[in-house]
Amino acid sequence: MQAPTGHGREFPGAVKGKATTTSTHLTVAAATDAAEAALKAAQKEGQRLSVAVVDRNGNTIVTPRGNGAGPQAYDSAIKKACTAVSWNAPTSQLVKRLESAPTLKDIPDTLFLAGGAPVAYSNAPIAGIGVAGAPSGALDEKFARAGAAAVPNGR
Repeated sequence: MQAPTGHGREFPGAVKGKATTTSTHLTVAAATDAAEAALKAAQKEGQRLSVAVVDRNGNTIVTPRGNGAGPQAYDSAIKKACTAVSWNAPTSQLVKRLESAPTLKDIPDTLFLAGGAPVAYSNAPIAGIGVAGAPSGALDEKFARAGAAAVPNGR
């Protein structure tokens, strides 16, 4: 592919060669489907919670709040989602790492509590789903995994 040109000349600062990269991102539609699947799974069990889906960079894509979810659930769900995508692992697994590396909990915008699940494409993390508000982290994570399972080819 040629660099953009103007009147037969290259623009100053036109990128050449292999100076760029392309990354895969979850669509808003897929993120919405994942969040709705997590909420639906929680509602079937009478749980009131918040769900967050973030992209690979931790930017929020969607954050539906279930009816009656507590005020702390919103921020917790976002942080769990960021943690899951940053480490490409369910947050319940990461909690165990704190035993040998307790300062991990000091990383900004992370929350090392069960309730986050990554979404990967070709084994690379592209999104995180965080759930907060159920009476246990195990339930939060169960619902986050239900959301991840709703993404075609997600895990």
